[in-house]
Amino acid sequence: MAPNNDFDLVVIGSGPGGYMAAIRAAQLGMRVACVEKDQAPGGTCLNIGCIPSKAMLDSSERFHVAKSGLAAHGIKVSGVELDLPTMLSRKDRVVKTLTSGVSGLLKKHKIERVIGIGRLTSPTTVEVTGGETRTLTTKKVLIATGSAPIALPALPFDGKRIVCSTEALAFTSVPKTMLVVGAGAIGLELGSVWARLGTAVHVVEFLDRIVPGMDRKMGEALQKLLQKQGITFQLQTTAKAAKVSQTGVTVTLESNGVSEQREAEVVLVAVGRRPYTEGLGAKEIGVELDAKGRIVVDAHFQTKVPGVFAIGDVIAGPMLAHKAEEEGVAAVESMAGQAGHVNYEAIPSVVYTAPELAAVGITEEQAKERGLDIRIGTFPFLANGRAKAMGETDGMVKMIADAKTDRVLGIHILGARASDMIAEAVVAMEFYASSEDIARSSHAHPTMPEAIKEAALAVHGRTLNL
Repeated sequence: MAPNNDFDLVVIGSGPGGYMAAIRAAQLGMRVACVEKDQAPGGTCLNIGCIPSKAMLDSSERFHVAKSGLAAHGIKVSGVELDLPTMLSRKDRVVKTLTSGVSGLLKKHKIERVIGIGRLTSPTTVEVTGGETRTLTTKKVLIATGSAPIALPALPFDGKRIVCSTEALAFTSVPKTMLVVGAGAIGLELGSVWARLGTAVHVVEFLDRIVPGMDRKMGEALQKLLQKQGITFQLQTTAKAAKVSQTGVTVTLESNGVSEQREAEVVLVAVGRRPYTEGLGAKEIGVELDAKGRIVVDAHFQTKVPGVFAIGDVIAGPMLAHKAEEEGVAAVESMAGQAGHVNYEAIPSVVYTAPELAAVGITEEQAKERGLDIRIGTFPFLANGRAKAMGETDGMVKMIADAKTDRVLGIHILGARASDMIAEAVVAMEFYASSEDIARSSHAHPTMPEAIKEAALAVHGRTLNL
C-alpha cells in the first residue's frame, strides 16, 4: 500500500529540537512526519555531540581519579591502565541506547520517520531524496536542521590530523600532543578528555579570554584550574596556516604581530558552529536569512513565509540543545493556538570541564554595560561542608541581583556538579526570585547547593559560613 504523504506538520531534522517538537505536535493531535538524513535520530547532540562527549568526559574523569585521586580517600590502587577501545565502545553503546529510545518515542506517538534529505519546494511541499524518495505535502513545516562545525580556511578539516569535534570523539589512540583552536565549551571539554588520558593539550584563542560567553571572572578562575591540570593556554592568538605531514601538523600562530611555529600530532578546530541551511530550499521559497546565514523568525518562530517555521541552531540565539527543545515545543504550541513561549533570560549554559562552569542570566560585565545598579554575592566551595567531604573544593557560586529590587539577574557556578545545581538557579529566575527568596529557602545539609544559599546571603553581606 502506498504511503500517505499528507501531514499537518513536517519537521525537517530529528535533533533534540526536532524530535521534541514532533512529539509535542503529535500530543496536540497533529499528523506528523519527521525527516532525517541519517539512519539514527537524535541529530548532532545524541550522535556526535552532547551525549558522546559527556560519556567520554565521564569515563576520562574516572580514569583520572583512579590514577591520582583515590589515595586521599584511603583507597590504594595500582596498575591502572587505559583501555581506550572499551571506553569508545561504552560511548557508542550510550549513544545507541538513547537514539533507539528516540526512535521508540517517535513510534509511540505515531510520528512517521522519513529517512532522507528534506528540501522545501513550496511552503506546503517537502521533497525527500538521498534515502527514501517521497514528496510530502503538509499544512506547516518546521525547520530544525541544527548546525555544523565552522571550518577555518587556514586549517581545512582532513578528518585525521586537522579535525572537528566529531573525529575528536573517536581517536583510536591517545595523541601525544593536541593543539585546540578555540577556547569555548567544545574545545575545553574535548581538550579535557584527552588531557586526562595523557595528551599534552595546548589551547589557542583569538580573544583575550576563554569561554567568552561566560562571566569573565568565573572564566579566569576556570582557566587557572585547567592550567593546574596541565592544559596550557595562549590567548589573543590566531592560527594563520598549517602544514600537514605524516606524523602531525605544523601550525603558524600569530600573537600581537609575532609569528611562531607549533607542532602537534592533531589539531582540533573548535571555533564555533554555523547554521545548517544549505540545500533546504528555504531561501528559494522566500525564507529570509540574516548576515550569519541564520533563518529569521518572528516571536512565534514563523519565517517570512506563512506556515514555515524554524527553531534551534538555525535561528539566532545560543546553539544549545535545551534551547532548541524549548523552542520546538513553543513553536508547535503556537501553531495549535496555544501560548508557546521561551524565556531566553532563563536558558542555562554549561561547560562540562572538571570543575564544571554553569550559568544562567547576565554576567557582571553585561550588567555594567547595561548601566544596571547591582549587588554581587559570592561563596567559595572551600567553605562548603559537602564539598570538603567530597574533596571537591575548587570554585565558587556568584550571584548578581538588582540593587533596588533584589531580583536575581544572574547566577554563575564554578564547581563539581555545577550542571546539576544550575537547575535551582533557572527555576529561581523563571519565577523572578529575589536573592532574599533564595537565602530564606531551606537547603538540605550537607549539600553542594548550600553554596547557592550562601551566595544569596552574601548579596546583602550576611553569609553564615564564611
